[in-house]
Amino acid sequence: MYLMISKYLVPLDEVDQARSAHLAFLDGMEERGLLVTAGRQNPPKGGVVVLAVDDEAEARELIAADPYVQGGLAEYTAVGWTPARGALVDYGKP
Repeated sequence: MYLMISKYLVPLDEVDQARSAHLAFLDGMEERGLLVTAGRQNPPKGGVVVLAVDDEAEARELIAADPYVQGGLAEYTAVGWTPARGALVDYGKP
């Protein structure tokens, strides 16, 4: 899994103008089985997208299509992650 941690680069009202396109993008990744979960940070200075991929290059390629990235509204940091406990420990395993 990869945690894609975003940082907003513009004021929140500018980010919110692209929010519906961003949410549609996330819907598409969820339909493809690539999105585990996503949400805004609190306070809203960015967000976290958890992707069910094993490769950083794939995670970066996927997130490059995010309207927030394409619009210069946010940038993401990729963090590889393997759940060891809790609800996601067996996520995606047969």
